[in-house]
Amino acid sequence: MFQSFALCCLCCCCLVGVFGDTDRDTVKSVSVTEGDSVTLNTVFTEIQKADEMLWKFRTNRTLIAKINHDTGVLSTYDGPDGRFRDRLKLDIQTGSLTITNTRTTDSGVYELSISNSSSQTKYRFNVTVNDHTSQQH
Repeated sequence: MFQSFALCCLCCCCLVGVFGDTDRDTVKSVSVTEGDSVTLNTVFTEIQKADEMLWKFRTNRTLIAKINHDTGVLSTYDGPDGRFRDRLKLDIQTGSLTITNTRTTDSGVYELSISNSSSQTKYRFNVTVNDHTSQQH
């Protein structure tokens, strides 16, 4: 009975995740079906106090999320066209970004910049959101 329930839950709600890489030239790729959620995971278990984290989208690097751990400010932005309205979630502890109810227009490169007084590190994620109708045979 429990296995059937667990399988049902997995089929009804899919969450895909990918972890960033410390190699600055590496772009992590993840593919997800439209309507599912995807989490772009940082390599951190805890953000350092002085860290500022900026999540940006696509080549124009539109700011979509920001964490300033020093001041305790956590913000998400809808994007200039409102595409992310009410669909972005930030993990205040790790800085990971979750996009819920994905759409094909969410496909593209996401960049995370982490900076503090002594360094700046960037991670890139290439997200592909496949149309759910193209998944059917």
